Amino acid sequence: MKRLKVAVVYNSYEEAQHEAVPGDSSSGHHLRLMIRRMARTLRSLGHDVAIIHLAGDLSSLQRKLNRLRPHVIFNQYDDVVHGALYEMRFAAFIRMLGYPITGSPALALGLSRDKYMALSLMKGAGIPIPASTTLLERVSEVNRHKWHFPLIVHPGQEHAGIGMGRDSVVDTKKALREKVGEVIGAYKQPALVQGFLPGREFNVGILGGRKLRVMPLAEVDYTRLPQGIPPIMSYAAKWVESSVEFKRTRVICPARVEPSLAALINETAIKAFRVIGGWGYGRVDIRLDEDGLPRVLEVNCNPCLDEGIGLARSAERAGIGYPDLLQEVIRAAFDGPPYDIHLPIFTMKPAASPRPKRAKPHPVRRPV
Repeated sequence: MKRLKVAVVYNSYEEAQHEAVPGDSSSGHHLRLMIRRMARTLRSLGHDVAIIHLAGDLSSLQRKLNRLRPHVIFNQYDDVVHGALYEMRFAAFIRMLGYPITGSPALALGLSRDKYMALSLMKGAGIPIPASTTLLERVSEVNRHKWHFPLIVHPGQEHAGIGMGRDSVVDTKKALREKVGEVIGAYKQPALVQGFLPGREFNVGILGGRKLRVMPLAEVDYTRLPQGIPPIMSYAAKWVESSVEFKRTRVICPARVEPSLAALINETAIKAFRVIGGWGYGRVDIRLDEDGLPRVLEVNCNPCLDEGIGLARSAERAGIGYPDLLQEVIRAAFDGPPYDIHLPIFTMKPAASPRPKRAKPHPVRRPV
């Protein structure tokens, strides 16, 4: 790939972020360290890299991009306010300016954050999801449904384990009401209720644009958790390094899985990613039901790209080093998405793009 001007944009708005507890690796400090590592790696590939921190002023961002005229925006914008859905608006704004952008387009980002909408779309496309998936906007709605316990309750518009804790798996209607009320009150958004799946949990890393590659499966191993702590990827398990959940939960990659089951998990993940409209890179979280069959928990568009964890770890197991991973993410930005009309509506003058001429459009197979 030729030398590019790359603008790495991330969300630096901290005023409304939750107060981090000791050992919380989701803090703004850790984010800035990741962004610097990413920029350093991109520079090692020969690219000219500018880091832009965005704290809410899009007009300022527009002026900076006007001066820089980058070839591509490396999108690391992540919402930090509970219930905010600005990830999709940021991506839409960049495309309206006429710049290629890494990762998924605006619609996919919005769908992946509105979990109930995404799950409903997948269910309609024939992709298996957890039973009893229901969105509750008021506590009183608990009484309108017949429930089969255990259930898991979490905020309907969050990610990164936010709102998930030791009391998120419930076994009684009373506990369900209490947790639903807590979610609605604390996060100012509906509560998503689902049947709790008892089987193994897998993270399926996906890389590519028109041609997708599935990375080696990663399994979340909860077997070392003490009794009384539910086997879920809670906020503590993801981020709080001092917690029991973090210390006793590990990821096995590559996972030891029968070839037939691995093929079914991969096929399910690809379908889910395409149905949501994911692009470039992503992660699909899947858990097995009581019959050992995979069901999609969620599609994570633009997951964490930090070195050595998550998607980067799975890619490394596939022989794709961190620099090559970032290069592939950029390459996919120029590859598509399909039917994305390049039609800026703001007066901008991006640098001449190295985007290759596209071949005659061909139908993209999607599950129906």
